[in-house]
Amino acid sequence: MGQAEAAPARRIVTIDALRGFVMLLMLVDHAREFFYLHAQVSDPVNVATTPPSLFFTRLTAHLCAPVFVALTGLSAWLYGQRRGGRRAASEFLLKRGLFLVLLELTFVNFAWTFSFTPRTYFLQVIWAIGLSMIALAGLLWLPRPVLIGVGLAIVFGHNLLDPIEFEAGAPGATLWAILHDRSFIELPWGARARTSYPVLPWIGVIALGHGLGPWFTRQLSPEARRFRLYALSLAALTLFVLLRLANGYGEPVPWTRGATPLFTLISFLNLTKYPPSLDFLLLTLGVGALLLATLDRLPSGLQTLLTTFGAAPLFFYLVHLYLLHSLNNVALALFGPNQGSLFSVPSVLSLWVLAVLVSLPLWFACRWFVGVKARTQSAWMSYL
Repeated sequence: MGQAEAAPARRIVTIDALRGFVMLLMLVDHAREFFYLHAQVSDPVNVATTPPSLFFTRLTAHLCAPVFVALTGLSAWLYGQRRGGRRAASEFLLKRGLFLVLLELTFVNFAWTFSFTPRTYFLQVIWAIGLSMIALAGLLWLPRPVLIGVGLAIVFGHNLLDPIEFEAGAPGATLWAILHDRSFIELPWGARARTSYPVLPWIGVIALGHGLGPWFTRQLSPEARRFRLYALSLAALTLFVLLRLANGYGEPVPWTRGATPLFTLISFLNLTKYPPSLDFLLLTLGVGALLLATLDRLPSGLQTLLTTFGAAPLFFYLVHLYLLHSLNNVALALFGPNQGSLFSVPSVLSLWVLAVLVSLPLWFACRWFVGVKARTQSAWMSYL
């Protein structure tokens, strides 16, 4: 993994563009969490009671976590090439992973609850990325074929573990909740933690993202990289369709024929995210590879818009949660609740409009932060 033989020629703008794109989809989904909670969806959704507009809005957000975790692995490889190889990458991954876990337990949980003593701590995507980075800090020392093999084994094999369950309080229950079972962990001071993102499948995803690193060197032309990404996307999406049609391994919830072709399609695409099933990962990572291959052909203005968001992902994540939560509290104070005790917008279309409006100040904030980060030669800024 020497720098001379595999150094990236320049920053790959499509990585930031793809990261920015999925962050905007995340913004829509989190607007739903704050402004459409009266119509909260399950995982997978209840096809009989979820309107198509809400289903497809939720479906677009499924891209966010898999793409972001895979890009985290890829970015770790690029970081190592710029900063001195595996040791530099491993040290960075370990420290930043621990930082993200701490951030999830403090600033991120507070953004969701606005409570210093919440009854439940939600261990979500920042937690999963942090633990995955810690795991990758060790896995990246494996030879690349072995690392990719481990990633594939986890992604393709973790659904075999679905039947394993532990009673609450049983030995191993806490570890299993962290790794694979979306459940609660009782905490010593009377609160509890909800493992919304069991981490084992995400470790497989980050390992596969890291394994793609050599595709982003100066030795491989953009055209050749694009061809490989198209081929990877086609393989993943074809395998998804075949496995889903078989209605067997790869997704715990089978699809059924609906009253109309639209509802049959919804059932077919109704996949499990917590933890992500094999079919879920094949679909989302296949689409992610397709986007990564095509985003460099966007008009320069649109590419700049997306890369501004994508260059400040953690800053965006924190600010957008606090902004959405604060806006909802202000709306409650000004207009009062209109859905039980909640304030909600009137339609799914309104969610998209709200997300567009919120994205405008966020773009300027991200542009400012990227400038500050570029001017500040401080090591701690790399963790943001």
